This record gives sequence, structure tokens and C-alpha cells, in this order.
Amino acid sequence: MRNAAKAVFRRPITVAADPPLISFTFDDFPRSALFVGGEILNRHGFAGTYYVALGLAGQEAGSGRMFELGDLPHLVRQGHELGCHTFAHCDSWQTKPGQYESSVIENRKALKELMPDIEFRSFSYPYCAPRPATKRRVARYFLSCRGGEQGINAGDTDLNQLDAFFLEKTRGNLQPVREIIDRNCEQHGWLVFATHDISDSPTAFGCTPRFFDDVVQYATKSGARILPVTQALQVLRAN
Repeated sequence: MRNAAKAVFRRPITVAADPPLISFTFDDFPRSALFVGGEILNRHGFAGTYYVALGLAGQEAGSGRMFELGDLPHLVRQGHELGCHTFAHCDSWQTKPGQYESSVIENRKALKELMPDIEFRSFSYPYCAPRPATKRRVARYFLSCRGGEQGINAGDTDLNQLDAFFLEKTRGNLQPVREIIDRNCEQHGWLVFATHDISDSPTAFGCTPRFFDDVVQYATKSGARILPVTQALQVLRAN
């Protein structure tokens, strides 16, 4: 599945960042990602990217209580970026490409009705890697699209399927995070962290505030420049 999408419909960019770049991203997004995770980032002087599926507003989901529509202006005021995650949180492999694209368009329209001055510039594939035809369709609407892979974006990189590193997969072990931050510095790369809820009792898709804060602190000490996704991309293109 991953190989099928990785090989086609690429939008190449060469990542050789000096200083290296790190972005923190949240999928879906649970309220705790903003009111706990976002406040941790702000406290350190940073902001993140929140990939929102507006059809999930106010719901209970696998990663906890989802955002309320009234949270979105607060998110923007705090300097965070809103990214697209389809409207209905579509499975990126199981959903037919036409239906998937329609959900992307619906999410864009819903945001325009809520916040006319804001637009989605980045995207994250829900659940898994996309079908090749889905990847081609979605790329028309965004400057970048983010997947998974637990890797670093360095050297030849595909903006239509950026790699990310999901924090919850470490199960609270900081050592793999330190290692990938160090490797990102060595490779002058762009490391995109991802997770969902930030809670003292996290779901299987999230992590604790203490762990998240430790990650942010280590990222800061690494000397990397920490920016939301679209701002990081602007830095890469400027260089």
C-alpha cells in the first residue's frame, strides 16, 4: 500500500535545512491537543499544525473529545495553523478517490463558511497511506500533504506525501525521539512530529503532557527551527 502511493504523483523538493526544521502536528483534533498540547507549544514560544476534519466537531472519538467549532478562532489567535483532514475523516485507502476528493472540498467549504479569511494550505491523510489516484486528486488543493512512515524528510522529498513521526508509537519512551531529533540535525532535515490527544490518561493515539513537554524541550535544545508545516515549507522554498 505504502509503496504504491510513494512511487507516483510526486511533487519533489530537496530538503537541506540549516538549521534543521521540526514541526509539531495533531490529527483530527481532540480538544486536549489544543488546550494542553497547544499551550505547551506556546509556552515554549512555538505553534503547531492542527489537521481538522470538521465533520467530527463536538464528537467523542477514539482519541477523545473532539474540538468544538468555537475553538477554531482561539487556535488561530494562538498562532497555530489549521490543516485539512477531509470533512468525514475518510480512510485514505478504503475510500474511493472521487468520494475522498468530495470530502476534501466539503471541508474547505465548511471552513470558508466558519472563517472566511482562513484557508487550508496543508493536508494530512487520515488512517493510512492514500491510493495513488487519491494522492493525485488531493495534491491539487494543498502546498503539502503529510503521511506517516516514522521518518525524516531529508534530501529528495515528496511534498505530496511527507513522512511523519507519530509520538504515540514510542509508548512514552523518550529515547527514540531523541535519536530521531539528533538524526534530523545530522541530515539537515525536516522532522514532522504527529500525535492526537495530550492527556494525563491518553488514548492509544496520544501521549501525556509531561512526555510531550520533554519532546518539545529536547527539540528546542537541538537547535532546530520549530515552525508549523506551511511556515517550515516557506523557509525551505526561500532557501
